[in-house]
Amino acid sequence: MADARQSPVSAHAENGADIGIDRLLRMYRQMVRIREFEQRANDLYLRALMPGLTHLYEGEEAVAVGICEALQPDDYITSTHRGHGHCLAKGASPDLMFAELLGKEAGYCRGKGGSMHIADPATGNLGANAIVAGSAGIATGAAFAAKRLGNGRLCVCFFGEGALGQGVLYEVMNMAELWKLPVIYVCENNLYNEYTHYSETTSGEILARPAAFGIPAESVDGQDVQAVYGAARRFVELARQGHGPGFILCNTYRFRGHHVGDIKRDYYRPKQEEQQWMGERDPITRLANSVAETGHADRASLESLYAEVKVEMDQAVEFAIAAPYPSIDQAEQDVYA
Repeated sequence: MADARQSPVSAHAENGADIGIDRLLRMYRQMVRIREFEQRANDLYLRALMPGLTHLYEGEEAVAVGICEALQPDDYITSTHRGHGHCLAKGASPDLMFAELLGKEAGYCRGKGGSMHIADPATGNLGANAIVAGSAGIATGAAFAAKRLGNGRLCVCFFGEGALGQGVLYEVMNMAELWKLPVIYVCENNLYNEYTHYSETTSGEILARPAAFGIPAESVDGQDVQAVYGAARRFVELARQGHGPGFILCNTYRFRGHHVGDIKRDYYRPKQEEQQWMGERDPITRLANSVAETGHADRASLESLYAEVKVEMDQAVEFAIAAPYPSIDQAEQDVYA
């Protein structure tokens, strides 16, 4: 019998043979941007420059990038409390994101939303959500609107495996299949519901859940951006053709703790497990090795790209630190009851 704590093996793979080098390098850059953004977000927290907590996306970059690469600019996404990667992959600007993290007026929500509520309608990002599964209804509603308007858009709903314990997810999946809505549910299974392994909280098989509604589903290696992109492309095409929702299970891993203050993980997460995922299963390293070994790009060009991203993120942080806080008269603006 397989160890229940092991991540399921992907049933499908995408070798990337039909993915051009320009797209591969764009996905590599996007993953590096997310990694570097998160490292600076953690540094801002440690320097006591960022109020509140944040939940870092390091290690899961291939999911956000692989999915969003298959979308059009005007397609929608909804995000989670661990949402920086989704925001960046869909086109958000890092300087405005850092400003939001620091509570500055230049932030996407004028400093009122913080890390867990960044939204950017201009890029189709309908917002991160601090409530587990809280955006499932929003995503399905957006897909309903897109179908009624006939505008050809679709929506991707990102959520963690912890959301599988929330009833709203099943309510909207049922409606989405009944009404053949263009929505793709993307479950990011990073193995842990905060500090508890998902096998202790989630009975049965994850893919049996969408199957119960008749929703096509697929499991992919969430550390392989080419595999994620391949699955996303297939489901996006089906949704645009009017076949209704899809479900993608991305098996992935967060490299850091549940939040920035979770620094002692030994009591719930084995060190050997961490080392395996952070070493041989690092999605950025895997893509770099792939493009280098196939001769699509040399190591020097990848290192140059990485250096460019570091400069971009340093400048974004400097912008956010220097940006002013909102004035006191804005306290009652943009507040709804």
